[in-house]
Amino acid sequence: MTESTFIHRFEPATSAGSPPLLLLHGTGGDENDLLGLGKMISPGSALLSPRGRVLEHGMPRFFRRLAEGVFDEDDVRRRALELGEFIADARQQYGIAAPVAVGFSNGANIAAALLLLKPDVLAGAILLRAMVPLSDPPKAELGGKPILLLSGQADPIVPASNSAKLAALLSEAGARVDHKVLPAGHQLSQADVTLARNWIGSVDAKAA
Repeated sequence: MTESTFIHRFEPATSAGSPPLLLLHGTGGDENDLLGLGKMISPGSALLSPRGRVLEHGMPRFFRRLAEGVFDEDDVRRRALELGEFIADARQQYGIAAPVAVGFSNGANIAAALLLLKPDVLAGAILLRAMVPLSDPPKAELGGKPILLLSGQADPIVPASNSAKLAALLSEAGARVDHKVLPAGHQLSQADVTLARNWIGSVDAKAA
């Protein structure tokens, strides 16, 4: 792989019909964090799980932030393009189709940025506790890509208005967005797992 590579884990598919998943951890996570979640959501899928290359007080992230909820948007753009190159390289190396991103928190935000900046890289996305990643996003053409956005009603980090704005932004870009607000905070719940598993099953069936 080129210099765009990330420390990562790859687990090959055990079921031919399951879409590959790109697993993107939250702040302080790593390439092992979401493997269990990926297997629960879509048993049999190939799993590609990179570690964010930015460190904040020693904790891996996918891009820099200036404060809680305030992103370094130049860095968001640069890091999203780097991640896009890594995915392209990984697809070639491992022989997988365009993946569905499963991102949590910071990982969901970089996935949202990827959708807006490099729409062809992802086949769709499950965005868990995501925020609007760019205040002035480019005009993206998402051409019906399926996106599940799961927000927490009591999330102290992501205001309800922000997640609603992200859903509208992605819808306006042509994505098929399913936005659900759960009785939860920023952490994931069993409802997230169940909804994500059911959603990816329905997306899978449509693709087949």
